[in-house]
Amino acid sequence: MHKINPNFQTKLQSYPPIFRLKLEYLKKLVLETAEENKEIGKVEMTLKWGEPSFITKNGSTLRMDWKEKNPNQYAMYFQCSTSLVRTFKAVFGEKFTYEGNRAIIFQMDEKIPTEELKECIKATLNYHKVKHLPTLGI
Repeated sequence: MHKINPNFQTKLQSYPPIFRLKLEYLKKLVLETAEENKEIGKVEMTLKWGEPSFITKNGSTLRMDWKEKNPNQYAMYFQCSTSLVRTFKAVFGEKFTYEGNRAIIFQMDEKIPTEELKECIKATLNYHKVKHLPTLGI
C-alpha cells in the first residue's frame, strides 16, 4: 500500500482545474508504473520543495508541478545530479521537451507519450538499482 501525506492532495487541489487534472493523470501514471513493476515497492507521496513528490526506497525523488510563471505548461522534475534526464534525452530524443538536466516539460494541449514516460518513471523510482546500467534499464 502506498503512503500519502495529506499535504500532497491539498497541493493538488490548489492548482487551476485543468492542471489539477493533468497532474492527477501524472500521479496515476506513477502509481500504475509502481504497480506494474513490483521491484519499485511502496511509493510515498509527499511534498518536497513545496511540490507534489514521489519517493521510493531505491529511487530518486520525482516531483511534478505547474508554475504560474509558465501558465501553459506543467512538468515532471528529476534530481539534476543524476543521469536521469541525460539518459531520457539519449533514449527518447525529441519525444519529450526537456529543461536542462532537471525536467520534462509538457504543454497544456500536448498528448503525452505514455509508454515512454512510464519508462522514465520506472527508471526514476528504481534509480539506485539501475544507475549502473548504460541506459538505466530503459
